[in-house]
Amino acid sequence: MTETSKKVRKTIALTAISFVLSLAAAFSGVLNIYELRSFDLLSRNLNPAGTSDNIVIVAVDQKSLDALSAQKMINWPWPRQVYAPILAYLSEADAVFMDIFFTEPSSYGVEDDLLFSKAIKQTGNVYFPVGLTNMAKELSEADREFIRKIAVSADLHPDLVYKSAVTPLDIYETSVKGGGNVKINPDEDGIYRRIPLVFGLDHTVVPQFVMDYLLSAGLVTYRQDGFYVRDTKIPVVKDGLMLRYNRDKVHFITVSAVDIINSYLEKGPLKKPLLEKDFFKGKKVFIGYTAPGLFDVKATSLSAVSTGVHINATALDNILNGDFIRPLNDIYLIIFMLLICYAVSHFVLRHHSVYVSLSIFSLAAFTALLIPAALFMNGLYIKILFPLLSVGTSFVVAAGFSYATEGKERRFIKRTFMQYMDKNIVEYILKNPEVIKPGGQRRRVTIFFTDLAGFTTLAESLPPEQSVMILHTIFNSFTEVIIENKGVIDKYIGDAIMAFWGAPLETDDDEINACKAALQCVQKLEELNETHKGKGWSQVDVRIGVHMGDAVVGNMGSDRLFDYTVIGDTVNLASRLESVNKVFRTHIIISGDTLKRTGEHFFVRDLGLIEVKGKDVAVNIFELVGERSDELSEKRQVVEIYHHGLALYREEKWDEAIRTFDMVIAGHPCDGPSLFYRGRCEQQRKAPMLTGNWDVVKMSEK
Repeated sequence: MTETSKKVRKTIALTAISFVLSLAAAFSGVLNIYELRSFDLLSRNLNPAGTSDNIVIVAVDQKSLDALSAQKMINWPWPRQVYAPILAYLSEADAVFMDIFFTEPSSYGVEDDLLFSKAIKQTGNVYFPVGLTNMAKELSEADREFIRKIAVSADLHPDLVYKSAVTPLDIYETSVKGGGNVKINPDEDGIYRRIPLVFGLDHTVVPQFVMDYLLSAGLVTYRQDGFYVRDTKIPVVKDGLMLRYNRDKVHFITVSAVDIINSYLEKGPLKKPLLEKDFFKGKKVFIGYTAPGLFDVKATSLSAVSTGVHINATALDNILNGDFIRPLNDIYLIIFMLLICYAVSHFVLRHHSVYVSLSIFSLAAFTALLIPAALFMNGLYIKILFPLLSVGTSFVVAAGFSYATEGKERRFIKRTFMQYMDKNIVEYILKNPEVIKPGGQRRRVTIFFTDLAGFTTLAESLPPEQSVMILHTIFNSFTEVIIENKGVIDKYIGDAIMAFWGAPLETDDDEINACKAALQCVQKLEELNETHKGKGWSQVDVRIGVHMGDAVVGNMGSDRLFDYTVIGDTVNLASRLESVNKVFRTHIIISGDTLKRTGEHFFVRDLGLIEVKGKDVAVNIFELVGERSDELSEKRQVVEIYHHGLALYREEKWDEAIRTFDMVIAGHPCDGPSLFYRGRCEQQRKAPMLTGNWDVVKMSEK
């Protein structure tokens, strides 16, 4: 067998292995969420931009609420007759979609409903929303008649079937021209990317909100294989149309409701209104809430905060213009992945240079991104991450095989995976392959715990997505600080970080580096807080505990899943020291064992002896104030007076100690250690506990 035929056979074998692995991972569902996010990324950057010339949104916005309250003394909720002049002004529009539910009688009386109903009937082009539901709700005969009125007369079997519906008041059902369902479900990550066109309800096919108008106007027709716009079939996936949101923030012309009301009232031969009635002629108009607190927040591919009216307007815009995202059949994706696996395997096996192999990887990854992006720009969607997965899988399989057979496996692992793992751990694994086996060894380590104080308060005042982004920003800064100071990130625990020094590599500066990282994290957070302050957000504080001692280090877990981590009493005590900051109102607390190994490098404040909960051995702890080389003149003076007070406290001279601590508090009312020991002095003076270890502070909480 020739060398060429051998390489061909190897290429085919490696292609088959990487292709099967890629398919298994791709279609297992593990990447689904990330694929959706990739779709959003393409939408934000590659979707069309521009302004729609035939769809207008009439916004019940804050401007309208404030103006009617100030000018007409009409407070929210408005009487429904307030909408009458708006509808009258929109009578020449093709359709008016009232994206507001009116399911209960007006609180202003029957006359209010009658006037609104009359305005709806006179306008003659108004569509009302229906909310399909699975709740047990008996429909009246009038409701059933309304459902039959808007039902699609086609032999359809929708995937989404509901038991009942929330319908408009009977008085409105006879006045509106039509309607449809507005209740839709987001994708699994809570983002609205698709919208079903029809729904099932008790052997009836109910259209989506805009579909009733499109069907009755003849703009959309139903054929045996689906819905069509002219001769273009509407692409439906899982009974839903994938929405192509326009990336221009002002794609839909938006008009405040109060501007239409004022234009209606100001019209006359001698005065030109703000908006001409002819402006709305032939347009499709949506009326909906946009004022804060009135609308349901719905995340879309383009924005974490959007409105239902924007989603419905986008659906109408896509259908009218035939501007669709057409998902390609998975067979094209599979062929694309197979070609990638073959190309990468072929070139990697024929080029043994690391630089050439990485160039091949980069080129393949670029191609795997470029082709889906180019298709997306032209309205065709092929999954984005799956081809990238094929690139990565085939590269790893082929390069691994190549360098194993060439004796270059170590260089491959180091160069390829160092970008994903901490450099120290990679180097250690290369030298000690047994580390990947479950178990560990006893080592002297320095443990570092952080926790964010005040983040919960901040998170409660912001949308979840923004809170996560703020936490990411803080963690990103802390992580860089820890790694720059030779630390290893162990894990992220909620809004806390655990890190350690001393493993897999132990140095004489581990404790110094850990303390430097703690001080720099506090400094970084102060800088971030300044940014938050400018945005009106509440401040976040950090508490850090650092302790040095023996612990077991290694891969902990099972044969299937394990982490390189640290366990033992040293870890527990470091965690407790972080919590002790709450008692002394400090930022950083280090143990005496840690301080001993830092020499004269840092300036600290003695916080005394403590016994953490569950332990009987007292530990001397210190507040880490700064490096001795820093400009700390004011802090040095405060600490000096405090230490004098602490010495008096230990000599049981309560009154003198209190006066000394008061000197600190007078200039620094929030100095936690002084406040704490002043309170201890008061307690000792009133009810002395002078037997046993009276000067040991016992912590009652973890």
